[in-house]
Amino acid sequence: MSSTSHHPPAQSLRPLSAWLSDCAAELNEQGPDAQREAAVRQAIALTEAELRALYADQIAWENLCEWSRREGRILARKQERFGAITLADQPWPDAPPEAMARAALEGLRLIGLTFTPAARRLRARIELARAGGDTWPDCRDAALLASAEDWLLPYLGKVKTEADLRNLDLHDALLSRLDWGQQAELDRLVPAHFTTPLGRRVPIDYDGDHPGIEIRLQEMFGVTIHPTVGQARKPLRVTLLSPGQKPIQVTLDIPGFWRTSYADVRKDMRGQYPRHPWPEDPTEAEPTLRAKPRGT
Repeated sequence: MSSTSHHPPAQSLRPLSAWLSDCAAELNEQGPDAQREAAVRQAIALTEAELRALYADQIAWENLCEWSRREGRILARKQERFGAITLADQPWPDAPPEAMARAALEGLRLIGLTFTPAARRLRARIELARAGGDTWPDCRDAALLASAEDWLLPYLGKVKTEADLRNLDLHDALLSRLDWGQQAELDRLVPAHFTTPLGRRVPIDYDGDHPGIEIRLQEMFGVTIHPTVGQARKPLRVTLLSPGQKPIQVTLDIPGFWRTSYADVRKDMRGQYPRHPWPEDPTEAEPTLRAKPRGT
């Protein structure tokens, strides 16, 4: 919340004649641990003009920018106040971006972080690169929220509502936590794409326990070392597809698949896709996406 001073919660607006001054209060106590109660014995009603004349030096305008849990949005107001009493209230349309961002951060801490698919993949990549070490930023929820003032505020200046927060793409904000050297190292250690033997870039899915790719079986011919990512060289989960783009095998060990299950796959697939190559030794075959011409 941004304001010119700390104050108790504002009273709702009401006629000034209803507010009381020159109160005689009596404290009633019933033992050392009893609650104190104040009873108003005398009061004099004041008009607004009288209150302003008597307490002009205690009346001031304050700028308030805060997150409303009830309304699910930022409230930016200018208020003229006498203590807890609000004398005037009006919108603050030109509240500075920093004040708006801090109010939005209050909301984010209440709602929690949400991730677009792109931001979720980036966070998973950074966590794989970090592998429990401290040379990379911690991207777990608790650490992200604890340090949000350091990295997220510049990206919250246009957020006004809960819907804005839930639709916020954290990808660029997360990436800003890495310096240029770390960004290059991330692409080397935990790339966003797998480059196939034919040079195609296949996106890596980092959502599961094992990062994964889907790729045509024939495009992996000749591969004898299973692809890995991260400091710990975690194997990719490779879903091998038929020429019709249907899964036929999921493996964490391509060389082992060639040695064992491939023979059965070859037997089944040759009849279904006779125009596509199914060599006896896939480790010696050239990767391809081509089919034989019809009639050959």
